[in-house]
Amino acid sequence: MPNFVFVLNPDKQPLSPIHPAQARLLLKEKKAAVFRRYPFTIIFKEEVRQTAEPIKIKLDPGSQTTGIALVQSNQVILGAELTHRGQVISKNLTSRRQLRRGRRSRQTRYRKPRFLNRTHPLPPPRRGTEGVGWLAPSLQHRVDTTLTWVKRLIKLAPIESIAMELVRFDLQKQENPEISGAEYQYGTLYGWEVREYLLTKFNRTCQYCSAKDTPLEVEHIQPKSKGGSDRVSNLTLACHDCNQSKGNQDIQDFLKEEPDLLKRILKQAKMPTQRRKVREGWRRDGAIPQSG
Repeated sequence: MPNFVFVLNPDKQPLSPIHPAQARLLLKEKKAAVFRRYPFTIIFKEEVRQTAEPIKIKLDPGSQTTGIALVQSNQVILGAELTHRGQVISKNLTSRRQLRRGRRSRQTRYRKPRFLNRTHPLPPPRRGTEGVGWLAPSLQHRVDTTLTWVKRLIKLAPIESIAMELVRFDLQKQENPEISGAEYQYGTLYGWEVREYLLTKFNRTCQYCSAKDTPLEVEHIQPKSKGGSDRVSNLTLACHDCNQSKGNQDIQDFLKEEPDLLKRILKQAKMPTQRRKVREGWRRDGAIPQSG
């Protein structure tokens, strides 16, 4: 469904948006003129008496894009995505910082500072305290840009209310409910290589035929050709013959005659390795893994 066209009265008061076909007809009959190209807005040449139906703005914020939707009577009349420049701003700040550091090491004339621009206007508020703090430039840009477009839409449409979707996901908590404190700073592969991690986790055994003392290959439980990822929760170990036999089959089809084995593999793949016990075992063997 196309986005509706914003409509203004001669005194620039917003009216209910209309379908693009109606806007073309009004422009053709010269009852209205183009007020703005983007977002496309027309303005009536004569006063129009109309009770504008209220509209809601719904925002779906994100790190790279923010979704904006205008809803009128449970119908989306406009949908848009606001692309943020957070990554560009971060790269520009990094480049500027590198130039300043390079200038300090060169034998150049001393330049007196023009003004104090190396401090934040206000310190960030501590957790549990109230107060206004500063945001990083990339985050501040995201807030300012969203507010700018909200204010712009308020001038073009009869906005009644604003709703914002705020959803937080703790992915590590979902995989390991007992995680807490500093454990959030260490991922599943902290201090490990992927292959060595899998060898330790699955006890150097083929998970399909239980073969040991044989070359093992990294196997995708859900094939990448069918939407599988490279996360360690989707990886296991298999010998060459089992890996070739499975191919790109779904594990549900490959092990449909062995439901117990299927259940065990899926459960063990999502279970994190207990690093403390494994490290103690490696210390006894004299092979402590190197971090990095």
